[in-house]
Amino acid sequence: MIDVNELRKGVTFTMGGELYKVLEYQHHKPGRGKATIRTTLRNIRTGATIQHNFISGDRVEDIRVERRGVQYLYTDGDLYHFMDTETYEQTAMGAAILGDQVRYLKEGMELVLSAYEGEPLDVELPTTVEMEVVEAEMAVAGDTATGAMKKVTLDTGLEVQVPLFVERGDVIRVDTRTGEYVTRV
Repeated sequence: MIDVNELRKGVTFTMGGELYKVLEYQHHKPGRGKATIRTTLRNIRTGATIQHNFISGDRVEDIRVERRGVQYLYTDGDLYHFMDTETYEQTAMGAAILGDQVRYLKEGMELVLSAYEGEPLDVELPTTVEMEVVEAEMAVAGDTATGAMKKVTLDTGLEVQVPLFVERGDVIRVDTRTGEYVTRV
């Protein structure tokens, strides 16, 4: 059991027989009374996101999450297939579990898979990924005093705002935490 004051973004725990991962965490201390911990949680099995408030002093059951290196292989509809880099064992995960992370997955990408009692829970993406621009708007640099931006579509279908000089066929680096353009490679 862990105290809710120890919850942070990315922590996985059980509550009411369900597995949850903390997406957002905010500690709120009013002038009087106990502190409130406001969290946004994702149910790992269903993919549903909920808001939950804890009172300081509450406890939840911590779980031991096994982490191992995997390589993303392919997708077939709603399932995404990964291969353990040590045992070559394959694991499939649904799109509901992965959420928005599917927009950053490219074949052959090395990731870290988290599992609990053999059940895959989540994958950890690298901080940045390199993707190719497949569609870019035509942009004319006019009398702009600030950095003008345009929208491009990447090879995974992700849309990103980039500077005007980025063209179709360029490879760019995208931050997986924010979904923002970092640099042209």
